[in-house]
Amino acid sequence: QVQLVESGGGLVQAGESLRLSCSTSGSIFSFNRMGWYRQASGKERELVGIMPRTGSRHYAESVEGRFTIARDNAKNTMYLLMNNLKPEDTAVYYCNAVREDGTGQFIEYWGKGTLVTVAS
Repeated sequence: QVQLVESGGGLVQAGESLRLSCSTSGSIFSFNRMGWYRQASGKERELVGIMPRTGSRHYAESVEGRFTIARDNAKNTMYLLMNNLKPEDTAVYYCNAVREDGTGQFIEYWGKGTLVTVAS
């Protein structure tokens, strides 16, 4: 029933910017936290940034100062604003969300990903 859909990926040159979107099937406030992860070819999936329902965003060291998580509550959408992209940012970017199931357990959801390719 929960659906996360990423969009906005594409091919850019180093130094350019992109905005990724994660559209959710319900209110983003129904999730305890949301975030962005990425996985480059041949690498493990890694954290990009996390947005708690309340509190501060947290970012990986590799993107701190360049990437920003934003949200539009009315559109039930979370964004990843990526500036000064580097070739090492090339990866499939995944939207993630976690929700408590009412019994004290947490369920994690993933989108199918959107590919970002940064040319040298």
